[in-house]
Amino acid sequence: MTAIENFLIDCELRMDKSIGATRIEFNSVRTGRASAALLDRITIDYYGTPTPLNNIATISSPEARLLSVQPYDATQIRAIEKAIQESDLGLMPSNDGKLIRLPIPSLTEERRRDLVKVVRRYAEEGKIAIRNVRRDVMKHLEELVHDGAVGDDEERRAEAQVQKLTDEHVKKLDDLLKHKEAEIMEV
Repeated sequence: MTAIENFLIDCELRMDKSIGATRIEFNSVRTGRASAALLDRITIDYYGTPTPLNNIATISSPEARLLSVQPYDATQIRAIEKAIQESDLGLMPSNDGKLIRLPIPSLTEERRRDLVKVVRRYAEEGKIAIRNVRRDVMKHLEELVHDGAVGDDEERRAEAQVQKLTDEHVKKLDDLLKHKEAEIMEV
């Protein structure tokens, strides 16, 4: 396998990871339906160590508009409740000493528009990550030409392939964004 092929494979893998990370961010934006993924970004200070909520509690969705969080360690229920209140999710937890219930309120039109802005920001961050990968690979290709490892024609062909990969991945992100926007605006 040539150095150029290695760079192209690495480029595609890194761009795929950028899309995967953006998809995870999209899943953490609520759409009016209860989903355990809403709480993926919440971390709890668990005995001095920032720990993801899903590592210290069972998160389930017993109803379409309700999430329940059951900590493995009942002494952490206050810390979990506080972390959820301080998050940007806009959820008000209630607990009975063993279980935290999170009713998912209906989204107002204004809140839906705000969430669409958040999702667009995540998509833009994903596109920036993809363009950064392209920039890095282009720089490495230029270094190969500068070092005499490949010729100008090979570099141009590789750059065209990198641009094609970039365009394909940006289109995938745009499609994901369009789908998520429709999901958020659905009443």
